[in-house]
Amino acid sequence: MKKSDFYYYLPEELIAQTPLEQRDSSRMLILDKATGKVTHSRFYNILDYLEEGDLLVMNNSRVIPARIFGTRKDTGANVEFLLLKQIENNKWETLVKPGKKAKPGTEFDFSGVMTGYIEDIGKEGVRIVRFESDENIYTALDKIGQMPLPPYIKETLKDNERYQTVYSEPLGSAAAPTAGLHFTQELISELHNKGVNTAYVTLHVGLGTFRPVKEDEITDHIMHSEHYELPAETVKLIKETKAKGKRVIAVGTTTTRTLESVARDKGELIPCEGWTDIFIYPPYEFKVLDGLITNFHLPESTLVMLVSAFAGYDNTMNAYKEAVEEKYRFFSFGDSMIII
Repeated sequence: MKKSDFYYYLPEELIAQTPLEQRDSSRMLILDKATGKVTHSRFYNILDYLEEGDLLVMNNSRVIPARIFGTRKDTGANVEFLLLKQIENNKWETLVKPGKKAKPGTEFDFSGVMTGYIEDIGKEGVRIVRFESDENIYTALDKIGQMPLPPYIKETLKDNERYQTVYSEPLGSAAAPTAGLHFTQELISELHNKGVNTAYVTLHVGLGTFRPVKEDEITDHIMHSEHYELPAETVKLIKETKAKGKRVIAVGTTTTRTLESVARDKGELIPCEGWTDIFIYPPYEFKVLDGLITNFHLPESTLVMLVSAFAGYDNTMNAYKEAVEEKYRFFSFGDSMIII
């Protein structure tokens, strides 16, 4: 398939710039993947579409304040860094703007809290940077870092916690797993009271989030790898859910990629951790999922391709067309879709 097959028209005013006051008050499009039927509701009504015994699997990765601003020690020039992936301890893959000011051997100061040394230049201009600080790097980032909001969000985020899920724990993502932003602790309690179970994976969202598909033939696109962990308790719950004939529903494309990657690479779900570069696009035979909760994604992105693989290409593009016509809010702080 061609990249252009996944294009859809989106008026700029439909790109959500700020989160809604109440997390679970976003609109929710319900897509029946068997028939293509589309209905509309609000996210706080999600219990209406879930059954006792269903399992929601969520990505609990927490976003680090990964955007930092430094100055070259030799010239004083200002440079912006975006930390993408931790290679080891204080060594990171990093996007740097402007890149010409960040050649190997260059040193930077970050507000007297941290220093950085450019060790190498990787693929597509990514800088390999070693940071040094008198304190833990995450503590330092809390002092000087900003949330790495996507470039299509122009408004300032007033509360950094609104770019975190309420269940986020392990630090490591350069972008939020945004499908989970709609959940509140109260809503999760209501799910449990109904008998809907929850489980967690960890996938630290990295470079792939910031890289568009450039090739016309989507099969020529290469995904960047991201680190995941699949705990034993989650594997146990998934297998129990399947054995009872109930549904496993992924919250987000990152959760989807974790589960499907392990099932593909290991032949079955087993507790493990590793790196995944799985690229899911039509046609793809899903090995784990029975449902998907997700946001509305960018035209021609790998994420809309994944949704098309799960829901069906025509169903997905028709649903997106209707969402535009109904003036849904799109992307990270936008509205939600459940595909069942």
